[in-house]
Amino acid sequence: MIRVLITDDEPLIRAGIRMILDSADDIDVVAEAGDGRDAVELARAHRADVVLLDIQMPVMDGLTALAELRRARPEARVLILTTFGEQRNVLRALSEGSAGFLLKDSAPAELIGAVRAAAAGDAYLPAATRHVVDSLAAGDTARRAEAARGRLATLTEREREVLALLAQGLSNAAAARRIHMSEATIKTYVSRILTKLECENRVQAALLARDAGLEG
Repeated sequence: MIRVLITDDEPLIRAGIRMILDSADDIDVVAEAGDGRDAVELARAHRADVVLLDIQMPVMDGLTALAELRRARPEARVLILTTFGEQRNVLRALSEGSAGFLLKDSAPAELIGAVRAAAAGDAYLPAATRHVVDSLAAGDTARRAEAARGRLATLTEREREVLALLAQGLSNAAAARRIHMSEATIKTYVSRILTKLECENRVQAALLARDAGLEG
């Protein structure tokens, strides 16, 4: 069972998300929070596996809460709840350890899928909005690309191949099918890649690959 904490300062949004998630047999909404400070405390108290986290909130904003969550409940995977008007904050959240982001007007199936993907250790970037993240990450392109290529130089050819699939947004299972490996082997490669690149999660590694021009 995936234990989920919903964090948003708007009760109606929390209620809508809870209603959708409650329809999934493998998801349990263990708590709701209206600000970042409560989110940190409730995530720890209820041992949340996935935290849905709004950015704009009173008392403690989502970006500050993200950093606190990384310390208080490092096992939790954090999905940022956002709108198109907050994309620049999303890029910062991704670089600081978020497992991905989800638009507040996402379809119910996408919301459930995102929670499942995050709980499984996969990154989640909505296909329709990946280009927005890419464009925001393009600042100072030459410097970023050079630094990224330097870090990727430590990877073997096979590790680079797996990383390129991560940068395309593929899950472990999908990557395994693409290059005819077992999912367990892919997980081993992903763990090795994150260690070598000193990345906290798949999203950071994927962004690094894109900076280096590795994404196929």
